[in-house]
Parts: sequence; C-alpha cells; structure tokens
Amino acid sequence: MSTNDTLLAIDLGAESGRAVRGGFDGTRLRIEEVLRFPNQPVEIRDTLCWDILGIYANVQAAIEKARAGGGLRSIGVDAWGVDFGLLDRAGRLVANPVHYRDRRTEGMMQRAFGIVAREDIFRATGNMFLELNTLYQLLALRLAEDPTLEIAARMLNIPDLLNYWLCGVMAHELTIASTTQCLAADRRDWAWDLLRRLDLPARLFGDIAAPASCLGTLRDNRRTTVVAPASHDTGSAVMAVPGQGEGLAWISSGTWSVVGVLTDAVVLAPEVLAWNFTNEAGGDGRNRLSRNVMGLWLLQECRRQWEREGQAWSYAELVKMSGAAPPLRSLVDPDDPRFFRPGGMPDAIRQYCAATGQPAPQSAGEIARCILESLALAYRRALDWLEALTHRRIERIHVVGGGARNSLLCQFTADAARRPVVAGPAEATAIGNLLAQARANGWIGSSAEAAEVVRRSFPTQEFASAADGAWEDAYARFQRLPSCLSHEETPPA
Repeated sequence: MSTNDTLLAIDLGAESGRAVRGGFDGTRLRIEEVLRFPNQPVEIRDTLCWDILGIYANVQAAIEKARAGGGLRSIGVDAWGVDFGLLDRAGRLVANPVHYRDRRTEGMMQRAFGIVAREDIFRATGNMFLELNTLYQLLALRLAEDPTLEIAARMLNIPDLLNYWLCGVMAHELTIASTTQCLAADRRDWAWDLLRRLDLPARLFGDIAAPASCLGTLRDNRRTTVVAPASHDTGSAVMAVPGQGEGLAWISSGTWSVVGVLTDAVVLAPEVLAWNFTNEAGGDGRNRLSRNVMGLWLLQECRRQWEREGQAWSYAELVKMSGAAPPLRSLVDPDDPRFFRPGGMPDAIRQYCAATGQPAPQSAGEIARCILESLALAYRRALDWLEALTHRRIERIHVVGGGARNSLLCQFTADAARRPVVAGPAEATAIGNLLAQARANGWIGSSAEAAEVVRRSFPTQEFASAADGAWEDAYARFQRLPSCLSHEETPPA
C-alpha cells in the first residue's frame, strides 16, 4: 500500500477516532490501521463540548503518518450525526461544537411542538424525534438568544467542518445532512418552510453534496483529493454490509446501535412516527429506514465508572464475566432517558431494575449481561417493527461495526430475534468510507459491486439461533417494561 492509489479513511466515533489506509487491486480491498486516538468530550463552564481542535490535530497526524509510506490518492472523513460547528462570515469557528449529550436541548422538542406540530415536523423531514437532533440544538440557541447564532454565517456538521478545514470547500454532504431533522423528506433540499416557522436563519444552510463527491484537494498537497464519502458513520457502515436483498436487515453496532433496512423511497407511514423510526439518506441513493438503540454506550459508561472506582476491566473481561452470570434475570429498556446522560451508569441500571420489580444486578458480570441481553431484545423489537413497516419478512441480520466482535452479543441477538446473524466486518464504517472513495475514483460502480468486494475481502462469522422458550418469555417481559414511546408502542405479534 505504498502507491499513489492509496486511500485514507478518517472514521470518527463518539468514543474514539481511527485512520485506516486502504488499497484496492481491482478485486479485493486491503486495509491497515494507521492511527487510533481517544475522542473524549470536555466540560467547559457546565457545557459539554467536543475537543474539535484536538480531533483535527489527530486527523493531520494521521494524514502525515499515512503518506509517509507513499502518496495518497484521496481522503474521506465520516463521523457521528447531528453535531455541528458554526462559522462566521470569514469562515472562522465561532465556538466549540457542543456534544449531543449536553443538557441545552432538554425540553426543546416540546418547545418546538408549541410552534410546529410534531406531525408536521415528521411529514417535512421523515426523521425520528430525539432531543439531540440538530434542529433542537439550533432552536435552543435561538430561544436563549445565544450570540453565536447571530454571528454565524454557516452551520457545518462535524465531517463537513473537517472537510472545510482540509480543502477549503463548504458543503453539506447528503447522508450527514439527513441526520439533522432540517432536511426535507425528499432528501435533496432543506426543509425551508419548517426552518422559517422555527425562525432558524436560512443562511446557515448551504449546498448539498452527494455521497462520493470530490470536494477539492488538500490545502498542502494538491495531488490528494478530499472526498465526501457517506459522511454519516452509519451511512458508511451500511455501505460495507456484505449482503444484498429484501430479506436482509442490518445492525450497525457501536456506541449507538442502529437497526434498519434499505428502502427505495422514504417511508412516512403513521407507524414510523409512532415507533420513532427515521428516514436517512443512504450512500447509494436508497433510503435508510432505521431506529436508534442506545447501544454499547451503556457498557462503555459502566466501564468508565468502574475504572474510576479502581477496576479497569477490558471489554473482553466484561464479556467473559457476563457469560458466567445468570441468564435473562434482569432487563432494561436501553432507550430509557435515564441512561442517556454520562455518569453513574451501574447505579442507574440497578435503580431501573429495582423500580420495575426485578432483581437489581450487583456484580459487573451481572450488569454486563443485563446490558447485552437487553440490547438483543431491543433489536428484536426494532426488527418486528421493521417487518410491519415494510410488509416483508426479515430472514437474516447483518451486524457490522465494533459490536460484530462481541460474539456473546451476536449470539444473544440471534437467539432473541430468532434469526441467523452474520457478523462482520467490524471496521465497516472505515471500509464503507474507502469504498465511497473507490467509487469517486471510478474504480467501483454499483452498490452490488461494492458488496461483492466486501465479501471477497473480509471474513464474517455466522451465528445460528438457538432460541428457546426462555428468550420468548424474556421478550414478553421486555415488552412490558416502561417505555418512552407513545401509546402506540406495542410491536406487532
């Protein structure tokens, strides 16, 4: 991978960032991790912020390290959704981007509904309702009369901001724009009427770029192209799913889990709103109909708490301990709002179980097992809803992302969902990013061709369902847990 045809994916997650170098020989994609670095928020005067300058410094370090072995043909950045930076008229960053888990959006959805009905927002955007969405972050700034909003001339989501710093071009890549709840349901323009009714400045929203667009070249090296891949990390991960066909569902498993299917068009059925699903743009022109599940965030937060208490267990150790804990004893709904904020996660899980009449898990293994089993059951619920929304049977599940390495979670998912699970590739987001760059460079054509490249290049592991009555009983218990959804929350039988 020391030729000028080398590609570099910058993949930024909510817990860590990584740079992955890729080489494509026309048949297989080879990858090599160049750099991995932590991505931790910083609290500044009671506001939870991203260390965006630290992230950019690591991106620059990754580029230097990657091209030390030869030239780079292109580079692409993907990241988590919704968060953004505000730039002034001179293109300067106005303030540190705020973390989506900051409290400034508390109550903002209800404030928005007092201006525009929930149903009208949904029909305009097709997005799920989460208080962390860009729409409510911007509304919080406006209602607080925050001066940064007055100064701002443009809003750029995190990957778009980094692209601007790398090549000097301001553009909103489509898949990341589709996470904001500011984009129209047709996915090709902003929801201008909604933005006007909420009195959000139109100047913040610029031109939209398609996935796999060549934006420009690196400021310090005109031979390296900056490509906007599917800049939303889930969009890139789905591009690396090795399967095809209508009977397939995917789970992008990481800090967040996203459970979904691809559809040819946006789905605006009433149940999409009732069950809080979202429509987001796919990297290949199709629609991603999906639902967010809180994901491995719960285990990550428990691990951080235990480390603060002097127990620095690895994830592998926690999974091993959970395997030895009693099965299906205590369950939580991972999407309960009490699990959203950082800090005190083990106690939050114990308190939830006690409040719902279940044994409160005590040991780290018991808590880890509770989390993994609950995630698997939350996936089952989302899959049942997807079948009802699409009127088609889901025959198999592809798990991609970091959670694909967690064999216990994959087996629990197969058992809970009563469907086979295919796990891998674990580095799906970086791989999808590289595939988009390969498409931008003219090396790969269709999404089917990209899926075939993934199948040839990366191994997967299959998990057959060994479900028994205990999992069905657990699912019935899980469905009776308190839910933050509307009264229409019960999934179909």
